[in-house]
Amino acid sequence: MENMVMDKMPQVVGIYGSPRVGGNTDILMDILLAEIERAQISISKVYPRRLKMQGCIECGQCDETGACALKDDMQNIYPLLEKANVVILSSPVFFYGVSWQCKALIDRAQALWSKKRLGLLSKREGFSGGYIVSVGATKGKNLFLGVELVAKYFFDALDLKYLGGVFYRGIEKKGEVTGHQEILTEIKKLGEQIQNQIKAG
Repeated sequence: MENMVMDKMPQVVGIYGSPRVGGNTDILMDILLAEIERAQISISKVYPRRLKMQGCIECGQCDETGACALKDDMQNIYPLLEKANVVILSSPVFFYGVSWQCKALIDRAQALWSKKRLGLLSKREGFSGGYIVSVGATKGKNLFLGVELVAKYFFDALDLKYLGGVFYRGIEKKGEVTGHQEILTEIKKLGEQIQNQIKAG
């Protein structure tokens, strides 16, 4: 994790869901978060591929307490997800879903869903919401349906409203996205939009 400051929670958390270092979604997230950070908005970057964590074991403890029983790196991620105004989830498409690293983190967010259900989840102040950045190799009409559905319920567990995102078809080779100026322009515009929403409160 980079830029994680525990004494002052970041306003934006970016989740780098790809297993491939420096891949297309990594590149897009770097551009997006840099644009947001230009407005002096604090950010934290979370890389599921680097976390030492296991998947949810469905033990049921969080149903009673709102806290996950598993003591691993995910314990450092829960406060970020709970406190941030904006969470941005990125992932390439794997069989019409997100990467397994990304899905493992999302599954572990069950603890925050339980915390919400128990009335223990902290209320955010000001503007808040969740966004997606996703890239897929094929051009099918339904390519991003699974990614979007999983992300919507992830954000709902965090008590964040899903506010859309950017989805790019026909991108596969590592770094290929840098050859598409229209995509790079669009991702910067999303960054400007998010920073303006946060500043407006």
